[in-house]
Amino acid sequence: MNVQIVPATTEADLAAVRALCWDYRAGLIATSAEDARITETFYPIPKYTVLMDRLAAEHARPQGQILLARLDGAPVGCAMSHALDPKTSEIKRLYVSPAARSHGIARRLVTQLMAQARDDGFSRVVLDTSQRLTAARALYARLGFAERGPYQDIPEHALPHLVFFEAPL
Repeated sequence: MNVQIVPATTEADLAAVRALCWDYRAGLIATSAEDARITETFYPIPKYTVLMDRLAAEHARPQGQILLARLDGAPVGCAMSHALDPKTSEIKRLYVSPAARSHGIARRLVTQLMAQARDDGFSRVVLDTSQRLTAARALYARLGFAERGPYQDIPEHALPHLVFFEAPL
């Protein structure tokens, strides 16, 4: 199996990332009723559609990046980052399609985003995930992330269902 991680720069790459992001959103909704509620709170379809249309601008270099993972040439994963402030990079929408899991793709996506953030002068990386995504939480712990409190305003009903992480660079 050939895994390739590349910056998503072409329109074809970005279209593949958008499709993966929609799969990610659908997966979150299917996780649990509470995850569906949280997803609909943060990313109702109209808002998510606008975000997908602006994806390249939201995660543009030099303050962010969008990565696309391919397995044997087929798009199977994505992850992106953007600046929260001059010292903090946030990782968003890490997703690997279920059929492509167990190949180390998520690890490679996160480590590549962390390396780029370090090279860009950030001193820390933050992210959040669902309490129920235990594999993601374990991956972040293995990569040196520590749990922390929320780093942005979060509705009270969502707080018990989310886990926030931070790693120094």
